[in-house]
Amino acid sequence: MSPILSIENLCKTYSSGLQALQNVNVDMVQGEIFALLGPNGAGKTTLIGSICGLVNYQQGSITVAGFDAKTQYRQAREKIGLVPQELMLDTFATVWHTVNFSRALFGKPKNHDFIEKLLHDFSLWDKKDTRLLELSGGMKRRVMIAKALAHEPEILFLDEPTAGVDVELRKSMWQNVRLLQQQGVTIILTTHYLEEAEEMADRIGVIHHGTLLLVEDKTSLMHKMGKKQIHFMLTSPLIQLPNTLQNYSLQISEDKKQLIYTMGKSTHDQQLHLLLADLQANQIMFDDITTHQSSLEEIFVETVERT
Repeated sequence: MSPILSIENLCKTYSSGLQALQNVNVDMVQGEIFALLGPNGAGKTTLIGSICGLVNYQQGSITVAGFDAKTQYRQAREKIGLVPQELMLDTFATVWHTVNFSRALFGKPKNHDFIEKLLHDFSLWDKKDTRLLELSGGMKRRVMIAKALAHEPEILFLDEPTAGVDVELRKSMWQNVRLLQQQGVTIILTTHYLEEAEEMADRIGVIHHGTLLLVEDKTSLMHKMGKKQIHFMLTSPLIQLPNTLQNYSLQISEDKKQLIYTMGKSTHDQQLHLLLADLQANQIMFDDITTHQSSLEEIFVETVERT
């Protein structure tokens, strides 16, 4: 299957000399949710702006649904819906007018049934005649998404879509994103809520200093770079690890009340039985055990800190 979005050797240097993008290469397939992660200033917004035609890049190529983003700008841009981080809306316009007007900007014929369904999907129908200045921040964010979908794009960019959105609205929003994915829409997401990326994304990309450090299937990434640890809650503090336990991947917590065992990729039950036996032989007693699996946030921080 041909990628819906293809980026090759993309470079962007601003007039200040800042190299915001350095040889970025990535393909995205139809219907996937791709989380683009990176600290502030990493190049996320520049990359999105380049794809959407808002940033003039110097080198490389971008192909959107088979159209070159520079030489076939109109056709490429029509395939894209963009929800920027900033709330950019005509506050005196109504919800209905705002979403319909966005559709008209792309030359799409009127389709009141589609717009009505869109507003129902995002729980905006009862607000259709409300001026935007009267809406909460979370509702305005929903209008931004409906506005971006009004011309029926194949690719949707969500730049920090849940910033300022309460928990209930956030859950509802992600349900709608899943529905869009089922309809074949490709979704590129940036977020600082890494638990959202962990829950929603099919693939993860990490960008830092303009370089795409990794692009990987989320499950594979969590398995390959994640760590599983067993925490033994000790009945009495342990000051120093006995010599007979030095061969295990063990560390003592700062408060000396926990013994932490980091499991390797090939750790099996027999090794755990040996560890338990050696703990008992060294009279190291515990009254509880907990396990901890690395989160995407921990993997992200570790990846960025290595660069």
